[in-house]
Amino acid sequence: MENDTFRVGLCMAGAVSAGAYTAGVVDYLLEALEEWEKQKGNPNVPTHKVVIPVIGGASAGGMTGVITASALEGEIKPVPVPEKEDILKEHPENRFYNAWVDLLGEDMFVQMMNTSDIEKGGDVVALLNSQFIDEIANKITKIDNSKPKPTRSYFETPLKIFTTLSNLEGFDYNIDFNTAISREKYVMTVHNDYACFGLYDTPEEKLKIEEGWIPLNFRTNKNVNIARDAAMATGAFPIGLESRVLERKSNDVHKINWLKNYFANIPDSTNDYKTLNIDGGMINNEPFEKVRQVLDDITQKQNPDIKDDDVVKMNMEYNTFTNTVLMIDPFPSKVKEDRAAFSYEKDMLSIFGKLLTAVTNQMKVKAEDYMLAMKDGYASQFLISPSRYFKDSEGNVVDAFGENAIACGTLAGFGGFISKEFRVHDYYLGRFNCEIFLRDYFTVPKEALTENPIFRNGYANVDEESRERFKSLKDDSYQIIPIFSKRKEEGYFPMPTFSNGSNWPVIKEEIIDKLKPHVKRRVQKVTLNIVKLSFINKVLLFIGSKVVINRMITDKIIGAIKKSMITWKLMDKK
Repeated sequence: MENDTFRVGLCMAGAVSAGAYTAGVVDYLLEALEEWEKQKGNPNVPTHKVVIPVIGGASAGGMTGVITASALEGEIKPVPVPEKEDILKEHPENRFYNAWVDLLGEDMFVQMMNTSDIEKGGDVVALLNSQFIDEIANKITKIDNSKPKPTRSYFETPLKIFTTLSNLEGFDYNIDFNTAISREKYVMTVHNDYACFGLYDTPEEKLKIEEGWIPLNFRTNKNVNIARDAAMATGAFPIGLESRVLERKSNDVHKINWLKNYFANIPDSTNDYKTLNIDGGMINNEPFEKVRQVLDDITQKQNPDIKDDDVVKMNMEYNTFTNTVLMIDPFPSKVKEDRAAFSYEKDMLSIFGKLLTAVTNQMKVKAEDYMLAMKDGYASQFLISPSRYFKDSEGNVVDAFGENAIACGTLAGFGGFISKEFRVHDYYLGRFNCEIFLRDYFTVPKEALTENPIFRNGYANVDEESRERFKSLKDDSYQIIPIFSKRKEEGYFPMPTFSNGSNWPVIKEEIIDKLKPHVKRRVQKVTLNIVKLSFINKVLLFIGSKVVINRMITDKIIGAIKKSMITWKLMDKK
């Protein structure tokens, strides 16, 4: 057993434009690990290791996993909190910021309303123009081969990275039933899919990659195209954004650990496996149980004499755990405050909406054994989610959590595409939340410094006075990842001042009004091309849409945007 290494499996949930928050969290996490590496060897510095062996995610979280893999190929320069006049400045030197905050421009919503995608092919593949995603995906998977790859000992090699996929065709498998006449096959179809990669540097590391994990190397361009397509596929928000085709070798699908039982009776093929996919978050938006399984497999290999059940129990207790799952979720689920608020209306539209909610909720349900391992208070999982405070009109401090704490939370996560300032806010909130989390919450109780070999050895040469530096303010516990920057005074909140003069971005109503012609043009193109019509019918529909339909739909869309912005306190009314 390794007595100096603690493993952290990262799980990143879906977030749409709030991927800016996730990016900020990961950026600070890597900065903290990098600083610790520089401090090692100095007196009174904890000596244990923290390594990341696996990154799994859905939708925006899966995309950020692929971004992380490419970011490791070069230097990651932190982006300091900008002055007000530099709030919109681009930062290509930081891949997380560049991918999620800069995107391709300040106002992405206008690009998403552009009709060039429909004019090019005539088919409507999504309500929104998704071409910008291809451009970003190409940008984030290109690296500078002229510069050497930095050594980062806090990532295990090969590093496992996976994204969830919602496979629209699915995989057929059968269950045999005995009948009076013959053995009948009961055929079922599973639609949860995964794109799994093993990031390696050397040929020796490549040999260590397990079956079902596609070898990935950005330096040699090995399977980078598949990783890029997988990133776009997991983020293909259904109907809103373009669905994506992913091609993999048959063996790379059949041998995926979480799917191979379905293919037990299906022979491998030499042909590529082609799938049509939408947002991975539709079926598994928080794949923490898969991250947990990877961690448990590592523990089992290191301790072959320990039974599976004992591995689970071992990692539930602070005195014995050797790894944990760290989930980043900008939209954490919450308990329903009022069950009476459920509507029992039976009209068709109400039932359709409830059906989608029921199906999505059911697909989030995890297996019972993972529910046991993830109980509250156990050491096997931690969560970072948005948290900040506001001051009301009377100057009282009001706390906000989850989607209510992020600017991109508006419009069901699409709000960040309307204003870059929203994305800037969420990025720096992610960094701030990660700092507080690592200082005061990602900790082990004092007892673990004597009972758990990893932390006993890690803190052995840190004297009592120096240990106070790494102690949580919330209780008598100590940091798993030591933070070396000086703790700031109460009220510290490293957030930019936005154009409205506040640390919470607020835009003017006229900005939304200026979107109206772009929305109207998109609505017209979608209306005319969503179904194939004869020329005369298209002319009649064009006339009707010009007079009535476009205006009605556009007004409803603009009205819905304004309503959501007002709810989030992101817009000043005229």
